[in-house]
Amino acid sequence: MADTLLMPKATAVWLVDNTALTFDQIAKLCALHPLEVKAIADGEAAQGIKGLDPLQTGQLTREQITAAEADPSIELKIQPAKTVVATSSKKRGPRYTPVSRRHDRPNAILWLLRNHKELKDAQIMRLVGTTKNTIESIRSGTHWNAANLTPMDPVTLGLCKQIELDMEVQKASRNAPPSADTAGPVLLSAEEALAATAPTETQSEEEAGIEEVFGTSDPAPAEEERAGDDDLDADSVFAKLKELTVTSDEEKS
Repeated sequence: MADTLLMPKATAVWLVDNTALTFDQIAKLCALHPLEVKAIADGEAAQGIKGLDPLQTGQLTREQITAAEADPSIELKIQPAKTVVATSSKKRGPRYTPVSRRHDRPNAILWLLRNHKELKDAQIMRLVGTTKNTIESIRSGTHWNAANLTPMDPVTLGLCKQIELDMEVQKASRNAPPSADTAGPVLLSAEEALAATAPTETQSEEEAGIEEVFGTSDPAPAEEERAGDDDLDADSVFAKLKELTVTSDEEKS
């Protein structure tokens, strides 16, 4: 505040009416154009503005004004403030919830606990303006009205804005570690993929390629039966045919 003049136009009006300062001196002090100061002196500008005494505000001294009136080359400078006003750092408290909406907060908390499990208690407290004990009682089912609670979107209830909810969800998602359910398939490296498809010592590369394309299959049951027929005795087969021939001749006679 020491480098900024309070109400420049009102100060210029007072200096024009109560001092013999030049227009340039007043213009430099009040950060105005000299023609604007001249218009104030002529009554063409700043009409209806009450002059502000810079001596009462402590931004100028009587000695400064007297010296500047005697020497037009002197520039007026704002005096540093004698007292320093500490700026109060207002800490943001819990969100204010209208009385008509306070009975809906447990429903909103239940909705957040079910649909956004990644949110921390502090984030829920910021969104709906509740306490940690209330959140814990609803989570554990020990809330006094737990049997009658119904999950409801806090945005629909007017307890928070959609952009605020989205920001808290995105922040929680960035900080949350990846879970096994959300993790996708792991991509093998080139060495691991080649090692998995490489032929073994007892298998040639040609056989490995054939099995990889067509697969392996067991011998068909028909082939097993055919292999069993090859093992039959040839003499027994001819003897059986001979018996059939004799039988057929007797039937004809």
